[in-house]
Amino acid sequence: MLTTTELYLIAMLAVFGLPYLVWRLGRTDYYAPLVVVQIVCGILLGPGILGAALPELHATVFSPAVISALNGIAWWAVMLFVWVAGIELDLHEAWSQRRDTAVTASLALGMPLLAGAIAALALLAWGGGWIGPAASPWQFVSGVGMACAVTALPILILFLEKLGLLRQPLGQRVLRYASLDDIAVWAVLALVLLDWQRIGRQAVFLVGFSLAAWMLHALMRRIEERDRWFVSMIWLAAVSLAADWCGLHFMVGAFLAGAVMDSRWFDQARMDLFRHHVLLALMPVFFLSTGLRTHWSMGGAAVLMAAALLLLASVGGKLAGVHLAGRLLGWRRGEAALIGWLLQTKALIMIIFANVLLDKQVISPDLFTALLLMAVASTMLTIPMVAPRLAAHRGETEHPARPVAGPGSMER
Repeated sequence: MLTTTELYLIAMLAVFGLPYLVWRLGRTDYYAPLVVVQIVCGILLGPGILGAALPELHATVFSPAVISALNGIAWWAVMLFVWVAGIELDLHEAWSQRRDTAVTASLALGMPLLAGAIAALALLAWGGGWIGPAASPWQFVSGVGMACAVTALPILILFLEKLGLLRQPLGQRVLRYASLDDIAVWAVLALVLLDWQRIGRQAVFLVGFSLAAWMLHALMRRIEERDRWFVSMIWLAAVSLAADWCGLHFMVGAFLAGAVMDSRWFDQARMDLFRHHVLLALMPVFFLSTGLRTHWSMGGAAVLMAAALLLLASVGGKLAGVHLAGRLLGWRRGEAALIGWLLQTKALIMIIFANVLLDKQVISPDLFTALLLMAVASTMLTIPMVAPRLAAHRGETEHPARPVAGPGSMER
């Protein structure tokens, strides 16, 4: 009989070994980087796939004690990851290009949000198995709509780096749009989670958080960087605890903890390395933990149809919004399609967002599974759709005689 420790280590072997083998031997990097493969493997190891095929093995390896241990690591991993995402938001550049950023970001968020809300209404009309037991219809519609509008900033950075765009004008523009949408995502999530029974606690949290953030800034300016890292971990845990206490969820607190911090307090190379280490050593456990929450009780066909509907709303809405922005701002031909597909990256932040909705019983486990599949599919489409368009766009920009249009142009 295997001990809990041995079962836990078997689970960890699966968490790190299976995705790496699939990624490396299958050479999936073009359409599915390692982080996406890890998410897919988490789904495969969940109760809907492995649990259905080998129920005894699944129940033995993923016992309640093992799941509890994995969840503890997963919670801290995602808190660290969201905290870093909050720190890396750069609104200074967004403000300097505010017309272009505001128009594009609002349309790139608003159109898929609207399309996702319509899809959510269709799911409500389909049957009651998609909405969570604690949700009102407006919470469900708003949550699903925003899930369709999310762009995962950390994955976008990874893709831009892979494509050689991260430090280029086009890459910086896309990051501006995604950064503004990132703030809107968490604002909508806070609104969806607003608890009128605990509104007093939430008001206390906001007042206390504002005061504490001011004190944090005063402290951070007076201490060395090595001390800032330790203070940051204390700050992260404290804000996450306070947010969870008032009903906003600890992930909202983790994002807020990072969002009020100045990235200039830390060496950029060290922060990049820290994010890399979190992705390498901790986040795979979160992906497995997420996969263990997937359910197919409404049937595989129903879940896949729901995922397809959400994917259509997400991709179609995002492309429509960005194309409209391009027309209004006078972008070069082809830029709208390029930017629209780059903003399709949803894995990680959308999965974190969906986890919160599931925790708060806004959505059902079946819809959580459909959202997870939609996020994976949307992210996997990004590189194959962007690469040929980027090659064509770079080819066009090699002709100096071609006129450059308006403030939306890549050429500066």
